[in-house]
Amino acid sequence: MARFHRLRVAAVDRLTDDSVALTLTVPEHLREEYRYVPGQHLALRRSADGEEIRRTYSICSPAPADGPPDSLRVGVRLVEGGAFSTYALKEIDLGDELEVMTPAGRFTLPPAPGRYAAIVGGSGITPVLSIVSTLLAREPRARFCLVRSDRTAASTMFLEEVADLKDRYPDRLQLVTVLSREEQQAGLPSGRLDQERLTGLLPALLPVEQVDGWFLCGPYGLVEGAERALRGLGVARSRIHEEIFHVDAGAAPASTASAPAHSTVTARLDGRGGSWPVRDGESLLETVLRNRPDAPYACKGGVCGTCRAFLVSGEVRMDRNFALEAEETEAGYVLACQSHPVTETVELDFDR
Repeated sequence: MARFHRLRVAAVDRLTDDSVALTLTVPEHLREEYRYVPGQHLALRRSADGEEIRRTYSICSPAPADGPPDSLRVGVRLVEGGAFSTYALKEIDLGDELEVMTPAGRFTLPPAPGRYAAIVGGSGITPVLSIVSTLLAREPRARFCLVRSDRTAASTMFLEEVADLKDRYPDRLQLVTVLSREEQQAGLPSGRLDQERLTGLLPALLPVEQVDGWFLCGPYGLVEGAERALRGLGVARSRIHEEIFHVDAGAAPASTASAPAHSTVTARLDGRGGSWPVRDGESLLETVLRNRPDAPYACKGGVCGTCRAFLVSGEVRMDRNFALEAEETEAGYVLACQSHPVTETVELDFDR
């Protein structure tokens, strides 16, 4: 069960003009709760003007091999008008305490032998940095190809950390950098990594069919184009893992399935259950939160997957889904923040 705890800020490292890395100290009695798999994220919470604000940020540090972590590091990029990212870049200082949820997310890769690859854009490097650094340190039979896209060199997050990894594992880490708004002295020409470009580029970089897992992370357009390129190159959907960091409005149309006049949701959460009427226009998460404020959520936008629940019975429509993979939805999982009842009764299990 996801829970919030107050963690102290041990370091604030400026990465670029519009991004920082925050290091958080984990007290000994909480370390087991913050044990994580490379690629997972944390939800950070604060109150401003009487409103609760939650945002998710991926852990960028390698997962320790010999036990739970004594610290966590996350990367934060400024979003125009962003209530939390602005606070993180301009106000958070050493010694501050932040409310931090225990790790969540399934965009992960436990260290294992094999060949892996990632296509990332902008702050999409954050979870992949944890994945790559953990994998190469703990599995000598693993290789990784990292294709990253950024606007300019100056705007590239974790530039030094990735360069250090390349120096440390020159034979097992293949690094390809593309800048969309700046020419490089060497390497690939500038421009966006769209479906057409990736379709031609990827087979020239590595044997696409031999890659055991592809990790796509960044803005919706990049991830969608990369998935289409890979599918066109014959990569099975089961080998493609995705995490969206930004979705433009209208990127995916909402379902038009009609809702019943009256409906009830029954939910099981942390071993306890309850049933409540769904108000007109409410998502199932909103209904549950009115009665169980401890229900897990972060973005409420269908992106982070923190509110994932198992649909025990009934039928729902999801407005958007950028977090669950096809195998999860086929198995019966839904995003509570995007789900609306189609039947008069719906039962969810947040514990499964």
